[in-house]
Amino acid sequence: MIAISDREFALFQQFIYQTAGISLAPSKKSLVCGRLAKRLDLHRLNSYAEYFQVLTSGTDAGEVQLAIDLLTTNETYFFREQRHFDVLREHALERRGAAQPLRVWSAACSSGEETYSIAMVLAAALPGAGFEVLGSDISARMLARARSGHYPLSRATHIPRPLLQRFCLRGTGEQDGTLLVEPTLRERVSFVQINLNRALPALGQFDVIFLRNVMIYFNVETKRRVIERIAALLRPGGYLLIGHSESLNEISTAVVAVAPSIYRKPLVS
Repeated sequence: MIAISDREFALFQQFIYQTAGISLAPSKKSLVCGRLAKRLDLHRLNSYAEYFQVLTSGTDAGEVQLAIDLLTTNETYFFREQRHFDVLREHALERRGAAQPLRVWSAACSSGEETYSIAMVLAAALPGAGFEVLGSDISARMLARARSGHYPLSRATHIPRPLLQRFCLRGTGEQDGTLLVEPTLRERVSFVQINLNRALPALGQFDVIFLRNVMIYFNVETKRRVIERIAALLRPGGYLLIGHSESLNEISTAVVAVAPSIYRKPLVS
């Protein structure tokens, strides 16, 4: 494997910050080297500086997207941080009978497990009622996996058994050891590619927004800009859920903490 120099690593720190708002710590140098090594081999390049030139030449947008996919960390599983799904269920039950369908956005959905977990909770809490679930991510590769709804069975560990039996199909034969999210539920979920570090498309207003375990990669100023955009799409009284290792202290006053990692947008007085 070709080694990456400090100067070359600095180029990729700049690249991923400018494209995705992600700040790569010096400890991520080996990660960058490992994840991009095969791209150097494929293009028959002799250094990471040469690969950086490929990315910044403006001639291969597909390669740029692939590099972004490789450099963004995508770790998730079904029903991660159960308390947030309890809050979602409680809020859904409070909204039963509302004229507008409940709308929930999984704003950094990775491969989709969080998004389908949200849909399972809403389908169980609001039988026969309308709801909308949107999942978004910067990675086209992760979104393709999310749209398939197909996962290793080992990912099912945290799915409550009644929801697992109702909304997941167990693979057999060649698909043994996998699960497929039930087609009717998949139809109630949509996915779109969104870069949170840029102006957001017209998405409408949401009752609950999951923005979990992504801000740990942003510096303070990027966090402020992202939360400002996100909070503008949250309905008054709606919830913003972030990762347990994250905080909005001194970042935003648009939402108010009601519990660790759980924020709510004040009702209009």
